[in-house]
Amino acid sequence: MIIDGKKIAKDLRKNLKNEIENLKNNIKPYLVVILIGDNTASKIYVKNKEKSASEVGIKSKVIKFEVNINEKDLINKIEDLNSDTSVHGILVQLPLPKHIDERKIISKINPLKDVDGFHPVNVGNLSSGNDAMIPCTPLGCYLLLKDTIQNLSGKNVVIIGRSNINGKPMAQLLLKENCTVTVAHSKTKNIEKICQHADIIVVAVGKPKMINKDWVNKNSVVIDVGINRIEEKGFKKIVGDADFENIKNEVSAITPVPGGVGPMTIACLLKNTLKAYKNQVK
Repeated sequence: MIIDGKKIAKDLRKNLKNEIENLKNNIKPYLVVILIGDNTASKIYVKNKEKSASEVGIKSKVIKFEVNINEKDLINKIEDLNSDTSVHGILVQLPLPKHIDERKIISKINPLKDVDGFHPVNVGNLSSGNDAMIPCTPLGCYLLLKDTIQNLSGKNVVIIGRSNINGKPMAQLLLKENCTVTVAHSKTKNIEKICQHADIIVVAVGKPKMINKDWVNKNSVVIDVGINRIEEKGFKKIVGDADFENIKNEVSAITPVPGGVGPMTIACLLKNTLKAYKNQVK
């Protein structure tokens, strides 16, 4: 089974659009994205976010700064947006220039408006099992899994990668579903053998085609978060951290790259923006 992230994301966006159209007041959810510098990938991501927001009825705005903006001016802008009651969601597009402290900037966003789910308050609430804004990519992976496997309780999960953006929040989400979770990483010994016994493998390490058919079993569900640009036989292409062609017939289900997790990430940003709106507009 190929897990169709495009279709599941489309259904999610449709539901969000219906819900926004039926809001009982004239105030629409409002998302502000801060973009710094001219990183090509970041500009593409932000453009896609704007387009998707507009399609579901979310008002959005992009505030652009030059790459040499100083940290104090950026913090001042975030504090202005925090105090603006018309703004429900704030997102600072990562990565940031090296002279700006990423953690410091994230911590300045009001946790209620933190639609990326990276603020320490949201991280703490997620790990404690409380209601929280959940990072968009892990939330997207979780929804893909729930669509594929209705009952996750008792499943043996291996998460490869321990980043704050993907691996750690993914582990918290699946622990809450009563999964048995192993978080593997670059220092893990016998990682291939560990994966062989997993019901679910979530991989987010940025190593093209790392997982092959020797890592999986017939019942495995593979969620591939990796986006790697490679050149193969003279052609440039995008591949995941799993060798899709090598294992697609060897597992129970797998996400393709592209077309799997990617569309869900933006759809979940919209979902988080609506959630932030609901938490602020009573």
